[in-house]
Amino acid sequence: MNRIALGADIGGSHITCQLFNLETSKPVVHTRHRIAVNSRASKNEILDQWIAAIRLTTKNQNLPSLSGIGFAMPGPFDYQNGIAWFEGVRKFEKLYGVNIREEIQNRMNLPADFPVRFLNDAACFAIGEAWLGEASNYHRIIALTMGTGFGTTFIKNKFPVAGKEGIPEDGFLYHIPFKNSIADDYFSTRWFLKTYFEKTGKKIHGVKELAEKAHNEAVDVELFREFGQNLGEFLVPWVKQFDANCLVLGGNISKSFPLFKTEMEAQLRNTNVNPTICPSEMEENAALFGSAKLCDNTFYSKLIKTKII
Repeated sequence: MNRIALGADIGGSHITCQLFNLETSKPVVHTRHRIAVNSRASKNEILDQWIAAIRLTTKNQNLPSLSGIGFAMPGPFDYQNGIAWFEGVRKFEKLYGVNIREEIQNRMNLPADFPVRFLNDAACFAIGEAWLGEASNYHRIIALTMGTGFGTTFIKNKFPVAGKEGIPEDGFLYHIPFKNSIADDYFSTRWFLKTYFEKTGKKIHGVKELAEKAHNEAVDVELFREFGQNLGEFLVPWVKQFDANCLVLGGNISKSFPLFKTEMEAQLRNTNVNPTICPSEMEENAALFGSAKLCDNTFYSKLIKTKII
């Protein structure tokens, strides 16, 4: 009997769901659905939108027969107990203190022991890449998500690790000091917006806009070069410490990898560090599979045992 699980990727403006066969690690065709979500709406409206996406995805399935529902969820969140602690992040704040697991089970008439599981969205992305992406051929991976913030996950033999081998307890590096601030301020969209304004006195809306102009404006090209040099410099000690042989790049900034590739690789090479760099080709598919994988009981038990959750 096939074990089918639902993976759900929670974004600030949407929810995407898809069914996966846990035996084959392949998606179930024609089950991917995306619904817009107003992250500043009321508790009931947000939950109704999430549940609508789940119902749409499982319309041809007997929901209680699934292996479970896994969520790739941003923080702050109590992942083991399923409780939202969104505060000061300008999204989902009406869910503060709400037990999402119980709400899903109750609103969908699911038994109390039906698996509804959660993990940080960056970690779900890393799991998906380690199992199904180009990085699946590597044993020691550092996965980076670079967009509105800077997320990191360390993967050893397809499993997240933290709190050992010199890795921080939670596996996060966003708070690590770098130059005049912390990593999150250098390896997120904020850095591009701030630095571009300082150099030109002009405002831009995002990294994509900057990348599109980079072919014509020298200051744009220089910005990406500086970003690549900084990123390589920051990663050197972590790559060495973890003995990483692959770096996976995800998030919106990774789409501009060709513009900072040379400087990043040079910075790593100059210190005798030479991991393979894999810009994500899976994108959202990685987080979807990573969240569905939470419904594999053996895999999830190991997450609990090693205190990843």
